[in-house]
Amino acid sequence: MQSLKSVLDGAAGEGILSADQASTLLPYMEARGVVLGTPPEARALDIAGPAEDRAIAPVEDTEAPRFIRGFHDVLITIGVAIVMAGVWGIGAFLAALPAIVILAEILVKRQRLALPAVLLTLLYAHWIGITTILLLEDTLGAEKSPYLGFLLAMLPFALLLPPFYWRYRIPLSLSLWFLSLAAVALGLVFLALTRLTGSADVIADRPMLSAGIFLAAALVLFCVAMAYDLSDRFRVSRRSDIAFWLHLVTAPALLYSTLCFVFLGDFANDTLFSSDKGLPEALIIVAIVVVLMGIGLAIDRRAFVTSGLLSLGLATASLLQRTAAAPESYVFLTLLIVGIVVLTIGIGWPHFRRWTVTPLPLALKEKLPPLR
Repeated sequence: MQSLKSVLDGAAGEGILSADQASTLLPYMEARGVVLGTPPEARALDIAGPAEDRAIAPVEDTEAPRFIRGFHDVLITIGVAIVMAGVWGIGAFLAALPAIVILAEILVKRQRLALPAVLLTLLYAHWIGITTILLLEDTLGAEKSPYLGFLLAMLPFALLLPPFYWRYRIPLSLSLWFLSLAAVALGLVFLALTRLTGSADVIADRPMLSAGIFLAAALVLFCVAMAYDLSDRFRVSRRSDIAFWLHLVTAPALLYSTLCFVFLGDFANDTLFSSDKGLPEALIIVAIVVVLMGIGLAIDRRAFVTSGLLSLGLATASLLQRTAAAPESYVFLTLLIVGIVVLTIGIGWPHFRRWTVTPLPLALKEKLPPLR
């Protein structure tokens, strides 16, 4: 369900009403009892309910961390972390999974606590990873193919995450499952290329092909994230949270797969952000970052902005290294420049987003989150 204010703001953003009309109409409708929001007791994030599209309370910031509802969740999460650290610390490896399941049944299935659900999902994924590593060490020899090892390491995630999501309906677990599927697909592709070409290291021997494969995988993940995003324009259901977690990984995956595709072997040789790179390379990096920031503004996802900050900082530092300034000077100057960019985008986000979305076709704007 949406709040009355968000509906009027959306109408004003789409040009149906003017901003003055929306601000005047809001108190008029509220005074007459027109309310669209959910009652306070129903506003907790329902991560364990049976309905996939169950509504949750809208917030002004559509990327607000819905998994943090109060200090009660934080306190319980700290307790979960301490208990599980104790279980792992005493070497009770076999007891880790039952402990995770018991805590999930109490805290997620019954009490529907969101932040502990995130931690338990990460602990479950960690248990899968550790178990897989231990089993692979015993079953595979030292001469195994790295691509085969990667494929076998990712397969358990693809098999064991769906039951966890089916039981507890935690958005993060489904997002991790999509990522594991992408990882399994990459492992299969590179293993097949290794067998077909006879190359021991396909990535190093065929950088252009490898970069294209990584970029294709990143684009597929982006399409999956956008499918969830566009199906929940006002971001009031669990689908928006699934898209949130996917975008956190998709944004940097798109950025660095694009950089790999453009600069090919520079990543492997650690020469992309070195001081011998000049203005053309830095401008290419900045252009790619700006394009991703524009995508983030259009879809109202800040993950696309934050994912490029590291590359933007490294590109700036590589240019400043060519000056005669002392190392500590260009380091702090880089931090200053990136910090100004962050603050500028963060403070002016609604204005930048309006400038980005306004020129888009109406059919596309009607699918994107409304302007605020």
